[in-house]
Amino acid sequence: MLSFLSSLAVLILGYFIYGTVVDKIFGSEIQRETPAISQADGVDYVAMDWKKAFLIQFLNIAGLGPIFGAIAGALWGPSAFIWIVLGTIFAGGVHDYLSGMLSIRSNGASIAEIIGNNLGNKIRQIMRIFSIVLLILVGTVFMTGPALLLANLTPDFLGVNSWLIIILGYYFVATFLPVDKIIGKLYPVFGLTLLIMALGVGGGLIIGNYDIPNIALNNLHPESLPIWPLMFVTIACGAISGFHSTQSPIMARCTTNEKEGRRIFYGAMVAEGIVALIWAAAAMTFFQGTGGLGTALVEFGGPAGVVHEITGTMMGVIGGLLAMLGVVAAPITSGDTAFRSVRLALSDIFSLDQKPIKNRLMLAIPIFIIGGSLSQINFDVLWRYFAWSNQTMAMVVLWAGAVWLAKNDKNHWIASIPAFFMTGVSATYILYAPEGFQLAYNISVPIGILTAVSTMLIFLYKISKTDFIENMQPEQKEAV
Repeated sequence: MLSFLSSLAVLILGYFIYGTVVDKIFGSEIQRETPAISQADGVDYVAMDWKKAFLIQFLNIAGLGPIFGAIAGALWGPSAFIWIVLGTIFAGGVHDYLSGMLSIRSNGASIAEIIGNNLGNKIRQIMRIFSIVLLILVGTVFMTGPALLLANLTPDFLGVNSWLIIILGYYFVATFLPVDKIIGKLYPVFGLTLLIMALGVGGGLIIGNYDIPNIALNNLHPESLPIWPLMFVTIACGAISGFHSTQSPIMARCTTNEKEGRRIFYGAMVAEGIVALIWAAAAMTFFQGTGGLGTALVEFGGPAGVVHEITGTMMGVIGGLLAMLGVVAAPITSGDTAFRSVRLALSDIFSLDQKPIKNRLMLAIPIFIIGGSLSQINFDVLWRYFAWSNQTMAMVVLWAGAVWLAKNDKNHWIASIPAFFMTGVSATYILYAPEGFQLAYNISVPIGILTAVSTMLIFLYKISKTDFIENMQPEQKEAV
């Protein structure tokens, strides 16, 4: 119990202390005009109160990630607490803050454009494709998962494909309409509900006097799967997630003051970390250890069943309703903003004004044809490829943020150190994982670490060379 409560306290303190440090290093300016004001179009650029923007950002980035990912990550035991806390404060919070603030500084640009501005045009082209593929995967995964759950509740009259059509229709409407019509009105309520559900479970753990295990570094996974890098990819959204950077531009286009960026972007990530911490603790405690959790995941048909069992026991009928809302509404509300982000990314690529309805239709219709087609692929296959691409995106965004900080003579270490870490995670995972190259563990780890070290050395060389050139005389620069 002490480790759990201490971890919660550290997360909250991390927001106020390290979040303030990051904001100060970046240099947010209260007087600088934001795109919500300068680019206002009544569709995507719509000024919003920071509290509403925070709840929408939280819901957009959360989905099922901090619940399902944390439950799966809890199989490794209390070491999951360490990654959730440190990952949220020093990696995820920085990643989300920088992606949001750099979008504000770039007139609400999508994440691929921000990456290209800092890492070069070739990387821009690659990340345009990569980010769009990631977003379509997310939208499809968060459409297929709820459809499967709802079909189990209505086996006699609505099957999976029927629910897919209904959800796809809702996605289309939500993606197409101005941001303040559905997203701005309903999502703050759903975001608050997701927080209430997590806090209810957390309160149940404390009041119910559950024996929450204390932090330990030993591997308690029932199948002895290695902590590095698997746990760091499994607990994605609860610590750091590249998907978040694709969502940040949505609220970057609605933020009215740069000083609100820490509350909206860094704050939403800390809130998600708290949700993940609560669910990790509940999962490993409620079933009396990781062995019991592994059995429960099989017995109850996966994380959704585990959520329903925990909330139903701790919170009764209300808990069951909140659980259903959490495992159905939360992914749907993240899925539609994923498809919305695809539309925004394509509009940036083709410089297509989104105020005219026909321009929105021109981009939205092909997106949903592709998403509907992908929904017929096995859900587990989609999720496995999403997991790696998600953390790889986070790695690239952090390197882009580090370059921006270095170019603006700011402390790049707040981004370059977590970028270095995530490079090691992503490289090792794709070398070792079943959906990757399937190399032996003792080969994958040193190659992954070597990749991270090499990337850091290249980064340090590049920024030192840039500084050297910038200090040259004009005639020397011309010669170079």
